[in-house]
Amino acid sequence: MYDLIKKAVHDDDAAIEISKMNKDVGEVVDAISELSLEETMKLGMQFKRFPLGCDLTEVVSGTCASDLELMDLLGNCRLSDFIGAPIHICAYAFSDIGEKFGMTGLEVMQKVHEIVDVPLDLDHFGENGAMRLPKNISGCGGECYNKGPAFTECPRGRIHERLIDKELEQKDDKEGWVKLSSSVAVNVTSEQTGDGHAAPLKEAIDIANLAKKYGKGLESIMFVGDGYDEVIIGFEKSIEIGADVIVVEGGPFNRCENATEAYAKTIAAARILSPGKVVATNGAYEHEVRAGLRSGLNMVITGFPKNHHGYMCGYEPGTARRGKFGLPRILQIINEEFPNRGLPAQKHDLLAIATAVKIAGPENIYPHKIGDYHIGDAHWATLVNSRMYQNIQLKHTLDEIVNLAEGNTIALHGGRFISWVLAEKLSKQADEIIISDVDKWVLDNTVENLQNCLDVTIIGELDDKTAANQADFSIASSTMIPVKENVLRKVPNALTIV
Repeated sequence: MYDLIKKAVHDDDAAIEISKMNKDVGEVVDAISELSLEETMKLGMQFKRFPLGCDLTEVVSGTCASDLELMDLLGNCRLSDFIGAPIHICAYAFSDIGEKFGMTGLEVMQKVHEIVDVPLDLDHFGENGAMRLPKNISGCGGECYNKGPAFTECPRGRIHERLIDKELEQKDDKEGWVKLSSSVAVNVTSEQTGDGHAAPLKEAIDIANLAKKYGKGLESIMFVGDGYDEVIIGFEKSIEIGADVIVVEGGPFNRCENATEAYAKTIAAARILSPGKVVATNGAYEHEVRAGLRSGLNMVITGFPKNHHGYMCGYEPGTARRGKFGLPRILQIINEEFPNRGLPAQKHDLLAIATAVKIAGPENIYPHKIGDYHIGDAHWATLVNSRMYQNIQLKHTLDEIVNLAEGNTIALHGGRFISWVLAEKLSKQADEIIISDVDKWVLDNTVENLQNCLDVTIIGELDDKTAANQADFSIASSTMIPVKENVLRKVPNALTIV
């Protein structure tokens, strides 16, 4: 595996070969441990490319804290929705706010669900539903992140304290929380020596099963720890419970001598191993965030003041403490690392993906495969469970698009996943499908994959006008409005799907 991973740093074909293999966690971690930091970063970014991995870079926003007013919570959620940041819900805080205002935690969740379109990501959720924590935890000032030494658990020696009686009072609401969520996060760090940092694995398994029951995305939180054995355990447990997204925690839970390099290597390994192609972080110092972004990190969970995620990403020891407003800082860090890219992903980007998902239909997207690749990634499955998806009104359904296509040669303008779904359906009635895309990497991978799995001739073409001239019928198969308009300037008669 080492030789293949070493080769994949610079070789596209080797990266594609790895993406199609059944991978042993230990072998992947072993191989990456031998790479330099520069090689690690190049490898991670290689596996962030379509179709090997999710190529979004985004923020997810923690909007809540136990001592917020309900009005402030709802306002924070509206702001996150406005900028297109999915909302990370700390269930204990929703329940604490509800208690103060004569509501259950689930009723607070319902209020948020009614006013936002972005996906809702549920965390701090256990076998009794919403976890309930004493004030010394829910109002923690972030001592471990602020101190900065490496820890396995709280520096004050706390165990994972829970107010079980309060949890049991609202246990009947347990499934209701999951029904309103787009994804659910669980924690496997108790298996990585983090007994005092997280609930036992049996609770993670219980919630993972509940998430799968309702078709929700599953995120698994693990930490860097010792950078080797504990990383392997974290990946193995995450995959065992059926995680779609791998969430890597660094910060004080990165005990490696070279913390930056260890963090980057864990992110790069997650890029290769994450079942749903999405890699996130919920806690990482600034130096780790920057190295992680350069190593293929997709998602940074950050937050509003008082929310613990507000300080857990993007600050260094001595400055990381409760009350920080991490969201604008993370936006700035992302733009310093990737200038002039229009990042992070915004609401119009999520809407474009959600539209593609709605056209394709939930049965035709991740974890469904066409050929060697999933259609989309964990985001696609998550967006199905958002109000954004539910509110989209389609111009044409998938069946209508296929029925409108006439002729033996059909041109699909745009080579990403929605064209794969269209090609699969059109292969039953066409002799040739021409796919055009200005990105040669996207085009080559699309043509190769579809030609290997569909009983129809697949032709690649970089120029839209040339593709249209060779076809009996053209479809602008992009849900991104600027891309669609660019196609229509060259092919004005193309059928548009949005």
